[in-house]
Amino acid sequence: MSTRIADLPPDARPREKLLARGPQALADAELVALLLRSGVRGCSALQLGQRLIDAFGGLHGLLHAPADSLRAVKGLGLAKYAELAAVLEMARRALAEPLRERRLFDNPEAVEDYLRLWLGGSPVEVFAALLLDHRHRLLHAQQLWRGTLAHTSVYPRELVKLALAHDAAAVIVAHNHPSGVAEPSACDRQVTQRLKSALGLLDIALLDHLVVTRAQAFSFARNGLL
Repeated sequence: MSTRIADLPPDARPREKLLARGPQALADAELVALLLRSGVRGCSALQLGQRLIDAFGGLHGLLHAPADSLRAVKGLGLAKYAELAAVLEMARRALAEPLRERRLFDNPEAVEDYLRLWLGGSPVEVFAALLLDHRHRLLHAQQLWRGTLAHTSVYPRELVKLALAHDAAAVIVAHNHPSGVAEPSACDRQVTQRLKSALGLLDIALLDHLVVTRAQAFSFARNGLL
């Protein structure tokens, strides 16, 4: 039987709890319930929030879930999906802001956090590039290819064209491993050398290739592979 949030004691309602004790006091399902605002017949917003957390393996999985999978959940229409997607994009942009204001290698942990949030939860491999100016500040970030690198062609020319279009002096490339293991494959190493050679012809430096998961990041530069 569904228990409406309005029927809960005031100090157990997510909104009142947040206002009284701060957002850090809320459980994951309570945070999701605040976004949803309402549930469906027989299921309160709080119960729907917990159902989503369980179905997608936590907040990270929920925020990275494909649109079709989310819209298939009863009670989660386009409007609610859009709100969840907006929260992820706000978090990604918030992490990107400091990267535009300072040299990326002054804080490599911030770069890894940004890439793990952006790419780490994707169910398929996503290859992306960070384009940097001569002071190694972020100019532009863009996803380039989707699909397993071993089976999807990676085109160095496309990366070169993108770098030239943004007048980039250096590039960091990154991709995720949906397996959860950040160790690079032999194909990853080959792709890295191809991209480094293509960029080098135009004096554009490939500073790093990062392989990320939800929880880990492997740096080619830090491990002496560039």
